[in-house]
Amino acid sequence: MTRTITIENVTALAKDWGRLDRYEVTHPRRDGTMQTVRREVYDHGSAAAVLLYAPVAGTVVLARQFRLPPHLNGDPAWLIEAPAGLLDGETPAVAARREAIEETGYEPEAMVFLFDAYMSPGSLTEKCACFLGRYTPGNKLAEGGGLEEEGEDIEVFELALDAALTMITSGEISDAKTIMMLQALALKLAAGDVV
Repeated sequence: MTRTITIENVTALAKDWGRLDRYEVTHPRRDGTMQTVRREVYDHGSAAAVLLYAPVAGTVVLARQFRLPPHLNGDPAWLIEAPAGLLDGETPAVAARREAIEETGYEPEAMVFLFDAYMSPGSLTEKCACFLGRYTPGNKLAEGGGLEEEGEDIEVFELALDAALTMITSGEISDAKTIMMLQALALKLAAGDVV
């Protein structure tokens, strides 16, 4: 079905690390009538993430770091996440590998693309490419912990996949991309997919 969407007006609201614009957009409704709406959209680029998994040990590597928005919502400010970051002009696979090394110290030995996901399509342009990466416990390439010049102070930890899945139910893991990647891994394993 072809639907005509017309951007009537764009007003720049802020530009710093990302860009915040207000759009006035006309689009068709399901009943065939047209509607004009105003929406604010934040654009800071797209991202890539990788869930590091050790098949023999049955473990994953996750990171805990400060996130202001959850704190502003009254939730814990230190979120548990899979390594991720902006593409910065790289392909998603290259960015995911870079972020794994910077944040955890582990370089994925092999990576498999899982899916692309919009993180919050009602207001963010960010699309995150999600990967599964194999690693060997103890076989680190770097220290990890993030980049100090970017204000990163990342705690890295390794835990059993089952424990990580339980942390979703308990609310200890509430980051969307991490939940989706952990569940995708669990589904692959349940289906007998070799990871």
